[in-house]
Amino acid sequence: MARLLSFTSVLALIAASASAADMNFNRVASFATPQNMAQGEDANRESSSEIIAATEDGLRLVYTDSPLGAIGMIDITDPTTPKPLGNIDMGGEPTSVTVIGSTAFAAINTSENYVAVGGKLLTIDLDGKSIAAECDLGGQPDSIARSKDGSFIVIAIENERDEDLNEGVIPQMPAGQVAMIDVSEGVADCASLRFADVTGLAEVAPEDPEPEFVDINGLGETVVTLQENNHIVVLDRDGKVVSHFPAGSVTLENVDLTDERGALRFTETQADRKREPDAVKWIDDTHFATANEGDYEGGSRGWTIFNKDGTVVYDSGTSFEHAVIEAGHYPDKRSDAKGVEPESIEFASFDGVPYVFVGAERASVVGVYDVSDPAAPVLRQILPSGIAPEGIVALPSRNLLVTANEADLVEDGGVRSHVMVYERQDALAAYPQITSAGADTLIGWGALSGLAADPENDGILYAVNDSFYGYQPSIFTIDATQVPARITSVVEITRAGQTAQKLDLEGVTTDGDGGFWLASEGRTDRLIPHAIYHVDAEGRIKQEIPLPAELLAQEKRFGMEGIARDGDTLWMPVQRPWNDDASNEVKLVAYNTSTEEWGAVRYPLDAPADAGWVGLSDIEIHGEHAYVIERDNQIGAKAAIKKIYRVAMSDLSPAPLGGELPLVEKQPVRDLLPDLKALNGFVVDKVEGLAMDTEGKAYIVTDNDGVDDSSGETLFFTVDAMAPASN
Repeated sequence: MARLLSFTSVLALIAASASAADMNFNRVASFATPQNMAQGEDANRESSSEIIAATEDGLRLVYTDSPLGAIGMIDITDPTTPKPLGNIDMGGEPTSVTVIGSTAFAAINTSENYVAVGGKLLTIDLDGKSIAAECDLGGQPDSIARSKDGSFIVIAIENERDEDLNEGVIPQMPAGQVAMIDVSEGVADCASLRFADVTGLAEVAPEDPEPEFVDINGLGETVVTLQENNHIVVLDRDGKVVSHFPAGSVTLENVDLTDERGALRFTETQADRKREPDAVKWIDDTHFATANEGDYEGGSRGWTIFNKDGTVVYDSGTSFEHAVIEAGHYPDKRSDAKGVEPESIEFASFDGVPYVFVGAERASVVGVYDVSDPAAPVLRQILPSGIAPEGIVALPSRNLLVTANEADLVEDGGVRSHVMVYERQDALAAYPQITSAGADTLIGWGALSGLAADPENDGILYAVNDSFYGYQPSIFTIDATQVPARITSVVEITRAGQTAQKLDLEGVTTDGDGGFWLASEGRTDRLIPHAIYHVDAEGRIKQEIPLPAELLAQEKRFGMEGIARDGDTLWMPVQRPWNDDASNEVKLVAYNTSTEEWGAVRYPLDAPADAGWVGLSDIEIHGEHAYVIERDNQIGAKAAIKKIYRVAMSDLSPAPLGGELPLVEKQPVRDLLPDLKALNGFVVDKVEGLAMDTEGKAYIVTDNDGVDDSSGETLFFTVDAMAPASN
């Protein structure tokens, strides 16, 4: 069997040959929270990793799991192989956790409703997995933080608003406050509990402060974000106000504010958008950084560094969101809300380099910023995370970074909540593998489906997006000679001078004359036709060819998934069986552009390994074979079939529709599961695009579903040779 090189293998070779690679964070492991469930427990219960902390030796992680009413623990002695340590029942909803030594302190919400509020602080012996002490907090807690010396703890008592009451408008009593409690001999001293009054400070609902997040600097000062009030307060160790100030607002330019599913147009402006910070972290004793999520009336889509006197030292404006857009992680469905929604933030110094880590909840990424100059942070990386990063903890003594990602899609059969571990390495950044950074204009992209190679220029590819971007069907030009691959330009598909509607592009191939043939999957219940489109180099539709009646009479929802050209013949795989197919067979449909004749052959599918279905995703013709992607629709640990097969071109002799169709024989070429696991995340569902250059190098891309119930990761990798797999 020929030696095959994945994208990450190429990265390793490049890194090894480099004289001095930059230090980068790369993911080394992922841990699904259901692994912490006890034997016999229903693994299909919702579970979620939210706020996360670590023991001081850096060997164990502790995270809150509010759906289970527990805190979970993970052994990361070997960070590449996290091991479950089980859950500890909290008797309520844990909202936050911190650790001193090997003792955890968890804030627990016990409120009956938004008025009858309650909460407690638990001291937890992690070694014995037992509750060592319990203190009544008298209100609904949110964030918790420990002092640097471990002598006291601060808790934000939010007493959050009811968003369904009076349209969520504040004030809504009872008011929030900040709790402080000493730690004595490793246990919270309930008798020392005191409260800092932060009413009467904010311009927005001053009588109803809603403390959201707290952090403590080396001087023992606590910074508190009042998120809905768009205000920030700094307290001394005794709870006295050192300073307070509005968080302010930002005017955002070149943003997408339109809740129009399926179009990435960054042309709008939003004036005076309130920051409404959520998470906050001290950088030093004078500066702190905020993640400006918004929740009430704002959300500036960015993050800010403040001086504790209220001076804005730095604001990211739209630069962070634009970097997320270039990485293909922009959540279009959140355009009219808060965009990428920065929510979590962490600070730590690694080998003397100070970093701020910004988690974007809706984009499912973490921005890594070098803040050596707090007035001019430098974005070093965009890290892929699980769905909805909620908590971040840095472990510089072990060169590790960890994210807790709260979304658990168990009810939809989707991916589970994950904790992800990254290591700072002397290596190239493994992600993103494809980006639009460096293009002449800001290019938003996602949901890449079909892929094709330029026949004249090796390494130049073309990709299309699918129906998620139904208001912006496009062809992207990709320069795959660069690492990462670069989307350099885009043309939108038009009809009579207007953006073409009712397209579900799943395949693209060149026409040999500067234009393209496109396959649209179609869905008749949404009035999207199954069709082939011929477009010129500018994306203008020249010809629309509907499927013939003989095919449409047998139509089921899933249609053509890819297109390839062999001279005058176009070949298109139908993704799943239609009404006249056997349950484990699909058609490869042929259309002759010269004679306008249709035909087909039958293709045998693998049987599903467990649940779900198996179908085809793309087709490519190279030499004497046609290559197809065959995959199941499973994700994460359930994924079993993500493969490339090939069929001899001599077998592709299409028979007329309506008669007996020949059954082709397939040969396995490559199991893609190892490639999909190479970045140490969970296995993504949709391997969608396949292209091959003149030398036979294959390019493969995954579909990120437009970052909708998806981590947004797009994997793009190469295979140097496509020989049949050995048995």
